[in-house]
Amino acid sequence: MSTPPPSTPSSASPPAKQPTSPAEPEHALAKKIRWYDGFAMSLTMPAALIASLGASIGGLGAWGAIALWAASMVLATATNWIYTELAAMFPTSSGGIAAYAAEGWRSRAPVVGPIASVGYWFPWTTALAVYAGIIGSFVQAQWFPGQDWSVTLGPAELSFPIVVGLAVILLLFAATMFGLNVAMWLVYVTGGALLIPLAVFIVLPFFSGDWSASGLHWNLPDGFGGVREALVWLYVMAWTSFGVEVCATFAPEYKDTVRDTSRALRAGVLFCLGVFILLPLALSGYVGESAISADPTTFYVGAFQDLVGGAADLMVVFLIASLLLIMITGLADGSRVLYEMGRQGHTVRQVGVLNRRGVPARALLVALVLNIVVLTVLKTPLAIIVTGNLGYILVHVLAISGFALLRRDRPDAPRPIRLPGFFVPLAWFLAALLTVILVVGATGFSITGYGGFKELAIALGVLAVSVVLWMYRRKVQDRRE
Repeated sequence: MSTPPPSTPSSASPPAKQPTSPAEPEHALAKKIRWYDGFAMSLTMPAALIASLGASIGGLGAWGAIALWAASMVLATATNWIYTELAAMFPTSSGGIAAYAAEGWRSRAPVVGPIASVGYWFPWTTALAVYAGIIGSFVQAQWFPGQDWSVTLGPAELSFPIVVGLAVILLLFAATMFGLNVAMWLVYVTGGALLIPLAVFIVLPFFSGDWSASGLHWNLPDGFGGVREALVWLYVMAWTSFGVEVCATFAPEYKDTVRDTSRALRAGVLFCLGVFILLPLALSGYVGESAISADPTTFYVGAFQDLVGGAADLMVVFLIASLLLIMITGLADGSRVLYEMGRQGHTVRQVGVLNRRGVPARALLVALVLNIVVLTVLKTPLAIIVTGNLGYILVHVLAISGFALLRRDRPDAPRPIRLPGFFVPLAWFLAALLTVILVVGATGFSITGYGGFKELAIALGVLAVSVVLWMYRRKVQDRRE
């Protein structure tokens, strides 16, 4: 098999037709950002940790939560180090790890391309609706508690939190339509706001005189039951810790693709590794397990007031800013993955084009419509979160194994970043471990209450739809046998 140029990742062989017609010029993603812009987007994951940390401490005990968050982040660090080589191999790909999975498996199983792409695109894109609803609830609870009205419109529902969430979605959509460099000011504002409570919560508890490890516990049972429970929790934690790979999705838009992508990934994983260990340790010893378990979502407000005397209003603003960071990153990331799917032949060609500003406008429009439907119809989309976890871990399994397969299939392909040889067996080990986490976690409903057979069926159905759209692209739009 011939080796394609490293800067042009191909789709399932034979190559797909160009997604645009001769009358519709092909535009390129603008190269306007640097590695620190990607690092700023990786702050999404500490923000997501703030949203989910309390529940894990309540379920696992502080020592159990600290151990599993650290283990999850160590796995994420190893996998993201592998992605630095793949990002340098395919510097024009905006599909991120889904594109790497497609490249590694395309000669053996072309269907991996659409499955991996949708498995990656769906959780990042629908995170917008999830956190928009939470922002609306924060605004209502803190400033407009009397706005408890609701209007039913068939299967949809409007309420004050949903209307606020829709307004936030439209604002972020408008910002990203002008290009990633325009949206970056939102990333820096929200990322900067997030760093304030992170610094307060990680540093001040140890110097307060009230921090103590005596009340921390390990709630994981011994034996096989404890191992199974740990695997299920690692499944739940996956998107929060592994999401640092978002830096790789913007590889074509870095000014120096190879250097900036590598620096962004490595800086992101090392920073998050420290946060994911220190934050639960500091807060558990200061606030106490029982207080966190009693109020796992908003215990931060009381802790913030005790540490710096800040008002609740200020803390809610910081929390909203952290959720905005997740949303803007998810919208930018998901739209670029969908654009790459259309460009590489993994879904309908209409989404694989850019507008005159080099923005994937059609992919952004799909994300906008999808999130409006999710927010107004599902309202509290637990099924969407479960679906995202299943597809997201599957993508990592396929991308990591794809790295090892590419080393075997294209040993002489140019690799501006070439990792040491031991990363190949490490990749196979990580792929096997994540497969176990995927199977045990996706079926371990009773342990955390995180979903059920209905949600599992929805997750598998979304992946099945991706295969149907891929076949339509091949058989109808591209007329391939």
